[in-house]
Amino acid sequence: MSFKVNVNVVGRFHAFNLAEQLKKHAVLNKIITTYPKFKVKEWGLDNNEIVSELWLEILNRYRNKIPIISKENINKFVKIQHAKNSAKYINDIDIVIGWSGSSLETIIKAKEKGKIFILERGSSHYTDQMNILQEEHEKHKLKYKPSFLMWQRELLEYELADYISIPSSFVKRTFVEQGVSEDKLLVNPYGVDLSEFRQIPKEDNVFRIIFAGGGSLRKGYHYLLQAFYELNLPNAEVWHLGSVNDEIKPFLDKYKTDKWILKGHIPQKELYKYYSQGSVLILPSIEDGFGMVIFQAMACGLPLICTTNTGGDDLITKDGEEGFVIPIRDIEALKEKILYLYENQDVCKKMGEKAKQRVSSGFTWDDYGNRYIENLKRVYGSKK
Repeated sequence: MSFKVNVNVVGRFHAFNLAEQLKKHAVLNKIITTYPKFKVKEWGLDNNEIVSELWLEILNRYRNKIPIISKENINKFVKIQHAKNSAKYINDIDIVIGWSGSSLETIIKAKEKGKIFILERGSSHYTDQMNILQEEHEKHKLKYKPSFLMWQRELLEYELADYISIPSSFVKRTFVEQGVSEDKLLVNPYGVDLSEFRQIPKEDNVFRIIFAGGGSLRKGYHYLLQAFYELNLPNAEVWHLGSVNDEIKPFLDKYKTDKWILKGHIPQKELYKYYSQGSVLILPSIEDGFGMVIFQAMACGLPLICTTNTGGDDLITKDGEEGFVIPIRDIEALKEKILYLYENQDVCKKMGEKAKQRVSSGFTWDDYGNRYIENLKRVYGSKK
C-alpha cells in the first residue's frame, strides 16, 4: 500500500517526531512548519522535505512587541495564514495531517481535492477545555477570555476532518461526550527518546518532587503548591523545571517556602539530569491531553502522581504500580500520595523502576510511529 503524507504545524509540538517516523516508513512528502529549516533538519529530514514559514514564527514570537495589534489577533492571523499556505501543497499527496486551530482552510481544500485529512488534537475537546479553564479562573476570581473565533474554527475542524488523532483515553472521553463518533478518533499515545531521557544516579537522599512545564492554573500548579506547603516535610523539596505564569505569582507568595526551587527553563537535552535527581514527578493538571513530561520522567526512573485529566492513567497499569492517579483539585488526595511515597522511599524507588520499564516497551517514538503507520494504512485502505 503506497501513499504520501504532508504534516502541517505552527511551531513544533511533536510534529517533527511524527515527520521523522513518517520518513522512516517512506511515506513523508513534506512538513510545512513555521520553524527554520536548520532546526527541523535535526530530526533527520532533508531540505526538500521542509517548507519553512519562518516569518510567521517571528511574528508569533514577537507579538508582544507590536503595540497596535493585540497578541491574540496576531496569533489568529498566524494560524489562518499557515492553513492557507499549507493548502497549496496538497495536490500530489494522499493524506494531510494538521494541527487543530491552524488547519481549517487546509481541510476545506483537502476535501475539494478528495484527500484524507487527519486533525491532530493534543488536548481535550476545545469546548471541554474552555469550560474547565473558565471554571478554574472563576474559582480564583481571575479573568479568563477564551477566543470565540478560535473555538468556532476548532469545532468546524472537528466536523470537517476525516479523522482526529488524539493521545489519550481522557481526550477521547471528552470528544465522545461532545458527540464526536468514536469511529473518527484515532488514539495514539506519544513517545519518548530513550537515548535522550535516561536515568543517572541520584546524588543525595533528599525527597525531591519534580514539576516540569509551565506553572499555570491549567497545570494545577497552585494545588501542588498548597499541598507541599501544608505537608511541610523535612528533607524534602520541589524542583520546578519551567516558567511561571503571572496568574500563579500570588500563590507563590501565599505558600512561600525556600523548599520550592524555581529552576527556570531547562534545555531538553539537559532535562534527564534533573529528572534523575527527583523522587517523583507530579502533574496535578486540571486539563492536559497527555503531558510529554510524563514519558520523559518515567524514562528517568520516576514514579508518577497525576490527575485523571492528564492521560497519565493510560500508563499506570494499576494504582500504586508505576504511580497514582487522583481526582483533579483534590489537595487531600495529593497530600496523601506524597506522604506515602515520602514515608516509603524504598517503595517509591521500586515504583520508579516499574515506571521506567513501562515506557521503555511500547512508548518510544518508534512505537508511536508504528501505531501511526497502522492507522494510516487503515484509513487509506478504507477509502479504496
